[in-house]
Amino acid sequence: MRIRLSAQALSVPLLLLPAPLFAGARAKPHTVGIGAGKRVPYSLTSDPAGAAPEEKTLHVRPLIVDDKVKEWTTGEAHDITDRSFVVRRALRLNDALPGEKTEHWIWQRGPWIMIDRSNGHVTAMKLPDYDPAVSQVIWFRDYAAYCGLNTGGHQLYAVVAQVGARRPILAKKIGPWTPTPPTQGAPPVIACAKATWQRDPLRVSFTPTGAAAPLDFNLVGLSAVLVEDGDADDGSGAGSN
Repeated sequence: MRIRLSAQALSVPLLLLPAPLFAGARAKPHTVGIGAGKRVPYSLTSDPAGAAPEEKTLHVRPLIVDDKVKEWTTGEAHDITDRSFVVRRALRLNDALPGEKTEHWIWQRGPWIMIDRSNGHVTAMKLPDYDPAVSQVIWFRDYAAYCGLNTGGHQLYAVVAQVGARRPILAKKIGPWTPTPPTQGAPPVIACAKATWQRDPLRVSFTPTGAAAPLDFNLVGLSAVLVEDGDADDGSGAGSN
């Protein structure tokens, strides 16, 4: 016995399938922002970044993605583009010794992270020669300027890193550096003053501690190398010159 099905009957199961299987579903928009801050106990002696003697607490703010706290941050955020920004992470570390029965948590300043507002993706920044004990990062556009230390930790460098570039666009040796053990109640030893930027011509200046004059560097022939999520397929990504 043969059963003959009409074209209308064959089409019924297709109508019951979810729409995304045959039509592109729109991506759900993400909400990304930094919430209100709070003060938390700050461990000066355990933080390699150091702090002022009077700094007993650390001001932290939550990074909120889709109404959930994804990270804790500290310090000011810097917009790289209209959809990407960087901020320093705040770390809550377990400071309990082996065998201790009670929990002991401390807060410290952490590394830099980059956040994409369009999808909430967080990327850890790997800044070359960055050392929390000496590096004070000053951002301009997609450039990070700071004093850094080489792998051995005994040579001080003037560094400019660019987001998306594999190597620093500037790494100029300033001179030898001798780490000073932190002293309780004493301010941290500053290797360099905060770098200063100039737009036209594009110039960055570093002033090492004890230097008679700042060190100025002109940055020429540069273009943006940051590729944000979704940009790689449109053929418009620029490379460094």
